[in-house]
Amino acid sequence: MNSIDSNIRWGWLKLMYIYTIIGAGLFGVGMVIAPSFLISMFGWPLQDPIVLGVVGSVNIAFGLLSILGLRSPLKFVPVLLLQLSYKTVWFVGVALPLVMEGQFPAHGYMFAAIFLTYLIGDLIAIPFSYVFGKDMVNN
Repeated sequence: MNSIDSNIRWGWLKLMYIYTIIGAGLFGVGMVIAPSFLISMFGWPLQDPIVLGVVGSVNIAFGLLSILGLRSPLKFVPVLLLQLSYKTVWFVGVALPLVMEGQFPAHGYMFAAIFLTYLIGDLIAIPFSYVFGKDMVNN
């Protein structure tokens, strides 16, 4: 085992892929197959079906790519990086301004709580020293 492997939290990586398969993947399927049900279940305002479908499709893609991540955890770390990135952008660019203006909707708290679990899990799981380290093959 080399020093890079000892810094990788393999269990956390696999856990985040499983969490993404279940959370994002199944949620995306619901958004595509039964959007009206989810809108009424979570008390969301009416959604543009195109936008809801795009979001659902992206979530399904995260879930499908995470299945591949279970087989090759390091090759699919960019899936977790993208997830970490867009959720961080959502907090900074969407949630924070709405909170500061006093306009954060009640249904947004559920998203914020779930997104926070992904952010924390991704920050623990992603092997940043591996991702941003010097590439030993192409030095």
